[in-house]
Amino acid sequence: MNHNIVKLDAGLYFVATPIGTARDITLRALDILASADVIAAEDTRSMRHLMDIHGVPLGDRPILAYHDHNGDKMRPKLLEYLAQGKSVAYGSEAGTPLIADPGFHLSKDAAEMGCLVTSAPGPSAFVTALTLAGLPTDRFLFEGFLPNSKSQRRSKLQDLAEIQATLIFYESPKRLAAMLADAADVLGGDRQAAFCRELTKKFEEVRRGTLTDLVQSLAGQTVKGEIVVLIDRAGEPKLNELDLETQIRAALETMSVRDAAEALAQATGLPKRQIYKMALDIGSKADR
Repeated sequence: MNHNIVKLDAGLYFVATPIGTARDITLRALDILASADVIAAEDTRSMRHLMDIHGVPLGDRPILAYHDHNGDKMRPKLLEYLAQGKSVAYGSEAGTPLIADPGFHLSKDAAEMGCLVTSAPGPSAFVTALTLAGLPTDRFLFEGFLPNSKSQRRSKLQDLAEIQATLIFYESPKRLAAMLADAADVLGGDRQAAFCRELTKKFEEVRRGTLTDLVQSLAGQTVKGEIVVLIDRAGEPKLNELDLETQIRAALETMSVRDAAEALAQATGLPKRQIYKMALDIGSKADR
């Protein structure tokens, strides 16, 4: 297959690569890979294979590995190519560079040098999963990988418990069952969730249900592949009007109406305007 060989401006080009199906790469990404003076990749074998599939010849161009373990050593070499006016294309092994993948320090250093830094956008596992999970998409938090240890994982989940957004994580198949069990325990087993496995590949699977449902569905099962876990936001806080009034009265003993409303809105998750109005009413009655 022929690809456009275009003269690229000197600079760093981040290239999103397929998360599974090789045909998900964009035409612009292929043009960049065909034209860049230097190719850098998280895994050079995967990049060579991807270029072979799409008929993009490497020729005599250098292809260099750049990943978490050699970044400090390899980054100066890539920056030197940029300083020489070369175009450098960098692709992570799968998905979009920098999204739970290497590339941040390279991007930052290249930008600080005054180099062009741009991106050929494309596949991202967590965005793909978000479209399939059946959970709200208006607000979400991508947390990446949770800590390995059980205590640290549970502590992080506790920190995220009240965030009003769909929570998104990457997880290994070996830890999936333990992670979901901890999430059910910390966040509540009735919270809606989903996990997506092997996205865009032959054995793509999406399981939806409560956290308890998902934990039970994994009993005695071994799963494989790349996994994205999504968990619905916390439900609206349950606080009756009498309890809220008690909290407002207590807050007004040491705060202004505005400060009390702001503090209680953050603490309860209720609208600030609602609390402010109640606080005004309570304050005016107290002044009579």
